[in-house]
Amino acid sequence: MRDDFVTVEWTPAGTVRLIDQTRLPTEEVYLECRSVGEVAEAIRTMKVRGAPAIGITAAMGLALGAQTIRAATPAEFQTALEAMASDLIRTRPTAVNLAWAVRRLLAVARKARDLPVEQVRAALVAEARAVCEEDLRANRAMGQYGQRLVPDPARILTHCNAGGLATAGYGTAVGVIRAAAEAGKRIAVWVDETRPLLQGARLTAWELQRAGIPATLITDNMAAHFMRKGQVDLVVVGADRIALNGDVANKIGTYGVAVLARAHGIPFYVAAPISTLDLTLSDGAAIPIEERAPAEVTHVGGRRLAPEGIRVANPAFDVTPAGYVEAIITERGIARPPYEESLPQLAGET
Repeated sequence: MRDDFVTVEWTPAGTVRLIDQTRLPTEEVYLECRSVGEVAEAIRTMKVRGAPAIGITAAMGLALGAQTIRAATPAEFQTALEAMASDLIRTRPTAVNLAWAVRRLLAVARKARDLPVEQVRAALVAEARAVCEEDLRANRAMGQYGQRLVPDPARILTHCNAGGLATAGYGTAVGVIRAAAEAGKRIAVWVDETRPLLQGARLTAWELQRAGIPATLITDNMAAHFMRKGQVDLVVVGADRIALNGDVANKIGTYGVAVLARAHGIPFYVAAPISTLDLTLSDGAAIPIEERAPAEVTHVGGRRLAPEGIRVANPAFDVTPAGYVEAIITERGIARPPYEESLPQLAGET
């Protein structure tokens, strides 16, 4: 079920091992985090990224931090654990999976608060590993549901990276693509480069090459050209947070791709696990949008491309209105409008 690389894992030595995505595609380097602080820094600096992957990593980070807490009482242990959890949640504000996974581990700790601390520590490790394994299964299921929407042959455009690198393995949007290819469908993929950090060019292209799926890299501003020429049959992307009405937060530039797809009569699909749903938000207006460092825009590969002193805006995500989304693919099935009804049904909240 896993890829030939491992995005993140709990090691027998009790550390959190992850592939450094800032070094791809030229170097395949793995980091071993030995403290919750190192895990938080890896998330903050996007050495690990992708909504499901940072949720898994944060869960493992909290389990790792729990091993280092030296507390005289269970109450002191719980207080220290809650502080670590708060620090982890603050690392990336937009993707809801991170907070979801951390809170899931906190719930385990609270339920076990009367047990010996060593048992609580072990329970947290077990839960973090369960989060990872569940994500792997969810991605496979998502792929099977999603590939039913893919014609044969199909030319698919995707934006950013929603593959094994963004998850525990296999992927969400890329998982749909992989499942279609595994079903024998003739697939070709247009890969948006995804400025400013080039997750499409660096990561999705790397993954698809390794999977043996034909892929063509394009710059972000080429999508309309190929759509107009009739060379795109569908778009599938991932998500970092989905509101109750179906508004979708995803990597910056996704909204523009959705508008272009609608203008050209091309279906636009979103693939994301149930953990990406935030049904407490009525719409996408309340989704926090992370603003990142200006240097990500002014520099590429450490080289300055813009004049010194220029003002920079660098939102990491945008929100695609639900009206542009043909369907949302989850591990429990496919949601269609009205999303206010279909998403709670899939989430089991009706």
